[in-house]
Amino acid sequence: MKKISIILIALVTLAAISCKENKNTGGGEYGIDNPISADNVNEDIIPNDGMPIISFAETEYNFGTVIQGEKVSHKFMFTNKGDGNLVISSVKPSCGCTSPKWTREPIKPGEEGFIELTFDSSNKKGIQNKNVRVATNTIPNEHVLYIRCDVVTK
Repeated sequence: MKKISIILIALVTLAAISCKENKNTGGGEYGIDNPISADNVNEDIIPNDGMPIISFAETEYNFGTVIQGEKVSHKFMFTNKGDGNLVISSVKPSCGCTSPKWTREPIKPGEEGFIELTFDSSNKKGIQNKNVRVATNTIPNEHVLYIRCDVVTK
């Protein structure tokens, strides 16, 4: 009986030690620490010599209340604050209810461009949150614009 108690105590102790939280020194769940990623780019770390820098006047717009069936548009303005020509390669809405138009030619340093988003509220109801992914030749190369509205029936 004494041997069984000692073995049981040893097993419980071993189980407690093996379940102890693994404390790694890296960041994140897997011990990976990547200081430069798309979510936390520090422009001071990455050299932008000769590169374009896109600066939006705003990245979110709320249309407020929209009557079902209406089409509403908003123009997002931006400036190239970098040293190279800015090129927008694609503008991809999160759904087919939003259609984009944008400046297609390269935007020179110091010049402005636009991305116009038109939202079609047909067959929509309630709060609508849409995002649009903008691919550019900047660092980071993807930017997200947001539009919102509350669609009500007539």
